[in-house]
Amino acid sequence: MQQPWIVVRPNRLPLSFRMDRRVPLVLLAAIVVTLAVMVINIGVGEYPIPPLAVIKTVLHLPPTYFSNGNFDDFNFIVNTLRLPRMLVAALVGLALGISGTIMQGLTRNPLASPDILGISAGAGLVAVTLIVVVQDVPSGVIPLAAFGGALLIAVLIYLLAWRGGDSPLRLILVGIGLGAVTGALTTLMITFGDIYDVQRSLIWLTGSVYARAWDEVWGLVPWVVVFAPLALLLARDLNTLNLGEEVARGLGSRVAWQRGLLMLTAVALAGATVAAAGTIGFVGLMAPHIGRRLVGPDHMGLLPTAGLLGALIVVA
Repeated sequence: MQQPWIVVRPNRLPLSFRMDRRVPLVLLAAIVVTLAVMVINIGVGEYPIPPLAVIKTVLHLPPTYFSNGNFDDFNFIVNTLRLPRMLVAALVGLALGISGTIMQGLTRNPLASPDILGISAGAGLVAVTLIVVVQDVPSGVIPLAAFGGALLIAVLIYLLAWRGGDSPLRLILVGIGLGAVTGALTTLMITFGDIYDVQRSLIWLTGSVYARAWDEVWGLVPWVVVFAPLALLLARDLNTLNLGEEVARGLGSRVAWQRGLLMLTAVALAGATVAAAGTIGFVGLMAPHIGRRLVGPDHMGLLPTAGLLGALIVVA
């Protein structure tokens, strides 16, 4: 009888990965569909571009046929205007899907996500404060500031909810309360800010990838490159913590250390997405649920699946 698991053991690394046999097929399908949707979306607009022309323009292949335009026009529209927007959308969705999966696993609560727990609201508050108070803030500062705001909310959640015991319900309630407080403070900043800066803040707070350029792409890439693989390396620890604090301790897990590192990973990914595209809700909530229906609850396969599904949701 064929085993339902695939075990991967790299030769030079003291690691092993086990995942459901459905995971590679689901990941491959998600990648193909996401890339197809990206190509279609890049070609759709006031200046339509055929899918084949989009692919050739992105890959800088020799143009053999371009309808309704020439290569220079397509190169500007695709590589300067539309491709960065699609890449930001894919990276934001990937980060939110992974972040939401980590938070749901840590809290053992299906309602946990960066927006519901107030993580996104904390990042948004700090970013809006910079936009309204500081004139001409450098674009590279906003991701770090948003990460700091998200981390502050995560620390407050830990102090108010986890220090008193392991209660998923209390954590959700504390997160909702902190989200309401940070939302009120954000509204206060908008009320008393300069009208021009307030308009920038409101456009940013709506959560959109409109008019995103390569600066946002390169600002988001390091966060995803560092923390997405880190999340996969911590998948086994997340499986253990998902069993409950007492069981995890009985299995020899360093609960506080593992929980803190996982929360740091989730917060970093959520804060980076807020800095790049504003507060985009429900992606971190829905992508993990869809992923569980496809590959099961094992986080070794669920984390990459939820990430790709999140990318597909935002891109679409």
